[in-house]
Amino acid sequence: MAVQVPTPTQLRAAADEIGLSLTDADVTSFIELIRPSIGAYNVVDAMPDNLPEVKYPRTPGKRPAPEENKHNAWYYKTTVKGAADGKLKGKTVALKDNIMLAGVPMMNGASTLEGYVPDIDATVVQRVLDAGATILGKTHCEYYCMSGGSHTNAAGAVHNPFKMGYSAGGSSSGSAVVVALGEADMALGGDQGGSIRMPASFSGIYGMKPTHGLVPYTGIMPIEIYVDHTGPMTNTVADNALLLEVLAGPDGYDPRQYNVKTHAYTKSLEGGVKGMKIGVVKEGFQQANAEETVNAKVRKAAKHFESLGAIVEEVSIPMHLVAPALWTPIGTEGMTQTMMYGDGYGVSRPDLYVTSLMDFHRHWRSRANELSETTKIFLMLGTYIRKNYGSRYYGKAMNITRLLTAAYDAALAKHDLLLMPTTPIKATPLPPPDAPRELYVERALNMISNTAPFDISHHPSMALPCGFIDGLPASVMLTGKHFDEPTIYRAAFAFEQSGDWKSM
Repeated sequence: MAVQVPTPTQLRAAADEIGLSLTDADVTSFIELIRPSIGAYNVVDAMPDNLPEVKYPRTPGKRPAPEENKHNAWYYKTTVKGAADGKLKGKTVALKDNIMLAGVPMMNGASTLEGYVPDIDATVVQRVLDAGATILGKTHCEYYCMSGGSHTNAAGAVHNPFKMGYSAGGSSSGSAVVVALGEADMALGGDQGGSIRMPASFSGIYGMKPTHGLVPYTGIMPIEIYVDHTGPMTNTVADNALLLEVLAGPDGYDPRQYNVKTHAYTKSLEGGVKGMKIGVVKEGFQQANAEETVNAKVRKAAKHFESLGAIVEEVSIPMHLVAPALWTPIGTEGMTQTMMYGDGYGVSRPDLYVTSLMDFHRHWRSRANELSETTKIFLMLGTYIRKNYGSRYYGKAMNITRLLTAAYDAALAKHDLLLMPTTPIKATPLPPPDAPRELYVERALNMISNTAPFDISHHPSMALPCGFIDGLPASVMLTGKHFDEPTIYRAAFAFEQSGDWKSM
């Protein structure tokens, strides 16, 4: 796809966009001055791309029929067998559909991306296959991952594994459901505002958002580099630790990864919580829409940790309540500039750029009316802010986020873990097809207030199921020091082994 020298009309359009006034003579002059640079672009165009090799054979698979996909959790089913042996031998894994699996379609929940087929395997895909796992396919996620509810996918809503017609949580909605239903042993999700932990909460599974950068994001469609996380979703704590053990560590591509500290997570499960200090964050129970029944279940979980020998005490972190406001400029403007105007990647960082995705995704501009209502809101807001106020609020929010991180660190200096509800509410009914925009959006964003703060503070944070309320799961969230996933796993394992969460 060679780059052409701009015509006078095209150059004038570019000048208009940046506020330049050009005479006819200026246009002619600039075209000739630009011509050598166009030649440089075409030197790059003629070179083969430098992408990693795809190692394991596979077929594109198929979209399952509705009768074999009752909860609408699967996008594509296939079978990709990994190495003959390894830590994950005998385990089956499902992939959130923003993760590239070469040769298998990927739509990231979006009609505007449907038809795209990746040409590489994400690093996390390579790692699970090298460890002997079998990949079963791609699971539905929310439209460009811009929802904490499970109703925004262009192919229809994903249903809660315990109650049809209710949200499974998002944006890793399908991943949570196939694990909860036992259709896959493990799944990979993504988390920018809580998108691993929120569906884990609504669907009754274990979901770990690792420390930022612990797991490489290479080959996964980004939203915003500062908040992009990927991690394991499982039915047991041991499986969660095992999968993270395979996934963790630098890959040489991802600029999110610096000063990474890995551990043998499966060896950190035993030991119990006797003497462990757990801080129950008061503000985590004070969200405006908090359900008392959820708070009560989580306080009961805290008491249970105490009965197992932990030292449990209330702590106050006032900044926790303003943290979602800090997330908003970072998430909104980052999404607008990186995922949308940046064609899925943006610029100004060393990364593995999958140009086939960039080429395909950029055509959203001619199909913007198809975007989900949540994507439209974030994109319009980000565009409005950029045009009228520049990037100052992104920068200021980032500066203040350092104070937020320090506030959590101060509490964690006195405690091994922090505890609060994963989501302040249990799963809600899915909005009806004719729902007003206001309800559609409310059901997409009304559960992120406890999870989103740790996407900008970068602390590891895990959702643990802790009982049922009206037939729907409740979930407690444990948060630890940066790169201290082992302490979270030790506490989570002790909690899990002490009794069936479904009867708590």
